[in-house]
Amino acid sequence: MITISKRLKQIALLVPQGSRLADIGSDHALLPVYLVQQGTIESAIAGELNPGPYAAAAKQVREAGLSRQIDVRNGDGLSVLKDGEADVAVIAGMGGHLIARILGEGIAALPSIRRLILQPNVGEEAVRQWLLDNGWFLEQEHIMEEDGKIYEIMAAIRSEEAEEANQALYCVRPVEGTEGIMLERADLISMGPYLVQEVSPVFVAKWEREIDKLVKVSDQLANSRLEASEAKQEQINKRIDRIKEVLQCLQKAKRLSS
Repeated sequence: MITISKRLKQIALLVPQGSRLADIGSDHALLPVYLVQQGTIESAIAGELNPGPYAAAAKQVREAGLSRQIDVRNGDGLSVLKDGEADVAVIAGMGGHLIARILGEGIAALPSIRRLILQPNVGEEAVRQWLLDNGWFLEQEHIMEEDGKIYEIMAAIRSEEAEEANQALYCVRPVEGTEGIMLERADLISMGPYLVQEVSPVFVAKWEREIDKLVKVSDQLANSRLEASEAKQEQINKRIDRIKEVLQCLQKAKRLSS
């Protein structure tokens, strides 16, 4: 039995029993090997674009004796799949904009995939926006920390009711216990419609780190005399103020409810 990271274990928990998995950007094929060994999935396709990770994935599967259950394929994104070969797709460990691009280029041709499990390293809002724009309902999201890094993991389903469900999920809403502070649609896409309800310590830590990063960028822009830099700094400062306002209100509401 192989050992996998805490991050991959959280992803594994979101894979339904009996699934046929497509793991895009599989690297060493750790996730599909683990899931087959656990008896969670029937089969898997591990896709990898780069020669090194592709060879490593093939070796991992071969040494685990799982070549009949796991097919390692070399190719770009979802192009390694044919419709009907998988019903769950995992795309993890990439930037959010890249994940959105991969989905945009290939998922429409794969109606057999009914569930997406996505873990962007950055740019989570790009993934939520893509799901929102393309008829997928964000069913779950989790935030966790491992080895000093914070990860957000999302599970989405293809649904005929997605538009109506998404309207409810991303509707403007007040922060309970605060004086007229509203969570706007943009806040929910950026911070996560489920995560803003939980307000976990990891969630707070993530957004405090984000504030620190933005403050550093703002300070750098303050040293520039370019007109464009001044406008950019103003935009960033507004972003800082909004994150602070929302974060403080969410923490207050959490304390009042506990």
